[in-house]
Amino acid sequence: MDIQPTTTSETVTADRPWLLSLHGSETNKTITLDLTKFSEDVHWVEGTAYQPMRRLKSGLPLGKITASGLYAPYAAATNEVQTVTVTGSPTGGTFTLTFSGQTTAGIAYNATAATVRTALEALSNIAPGDVTVTGSAGGPYTVTFGGAYLGDDVAQMTATSSLTGGTSPAVSVATTTGGGSASASDGTQVFAGLLFTETAFNPGSTKCGAALMVHGDVSMAKLPLPFERPTNRTDSINFS
Repeated sequence: MDIQPTTTSETVTADRPWLLSLHGSETNKTITLDLTKFSEDVHWVEGTAYQPMRRLKSGLPLGKITASGLYAPYAAATNEVQTVTVTGSPTGGTFTLTFSGQTTAGIAYNATAATVRTALEALSNIAPGDVTVTGSAGGPYTVTFGGAYLGDDVAQMTATSSLTGGTSPAVSVATTTGGGSASASDGTQVFAGLLFTETAFNPGSTKCGAALMVHGDVSMAKLPLPFERPTNRTDSINFS
């Protein structure tokens, strides 16, 4: 493998702004992706009513799952996971979340996970794709950091409650998994290459074919996800 990240602004194609030259495109290998491992906005974008196919972003760093032989997002470091828990069975009111000095608008006591995510993405330091939020309406909510915070040990959010009703309603935040503190162990901790081109797939699909780029020059700043030098490779990878 020979992928050389550089800092020049030269690009080749509109859907591959990170690619600096076509050198190496002839060495791409055909692979199969495990689509269950990819997340909306972080890795793919939703289609439209007229073009319903979802689109994986070109340039995604990938690793190979040992057990299945399928490819998934490269995961050398864990992403931060924080849990937001509402207690006391409130019947009204709101709460806010603060991340690195930025505070959300009021979030309803029975908000859905999507509403919590929208509130976080409205902050100036969290862009679409930087967090995913899961959980039932009213919580607990599991907030997973990615995007610009991929593999980072981020500050723990804090919460302020204006909840009403119930019995002493409150909201708390706990760090479930510290970011950057450990490596995956399923094989994706080993960098395999980059998704060569934007790849479409049908909603509901669990697998799709793709092209893996293993040789060429790329602009690190223009890759769709933050990418750092892999430290656990046994073969060569050159960085300028």
